Amino acid sequence: MDAVWCKALSEQVNADERLVWRGRHVSTSFLLEVGQSEYVIKIDQGRVSSVKKGPFAMGDWVFALRASEASWTAFLELLPRPGFHDVMGMLKLKHLQMEGDLYPFMSHLLYFKDVLASVRGREVNA
Repeated sequence: MDAVWCKALSEQVNADERLVWRGRHVSTSFLLEVGQSEYVIKIDQGRVSSVKKGPFAMGDWVFALRASEASWTAFLELLPRPGFHDVMGMLKLKHLQMEGDLYPFMSHLLYFKDVLASVRGREVNA
């Protein structure tokens, strides 16, 4: 995933007023690890306010979602294979690791699922 993906994520989420409305109570930051690359995604009242590429000396995030580059590539396919269709499927099949304070993630699970899937099928380098 690269700068194009970061920009696409921000644009897709912020352009979807229904998704922003659903996340209106979400203000947090989380780490998305793609193989060796790290991204901190900051959410303010449902809008993606920033996506920063690491590496980071100190983590400024509440929770982390970590998976290999191949796993995220499979997740971002337009019609993903079973097990890659959703972050919980990836977690169950041990393609994804979660850590940190998962309360914001789990209490707004559908929002975060849709945020991550918002760039699915787009022409981005993963």
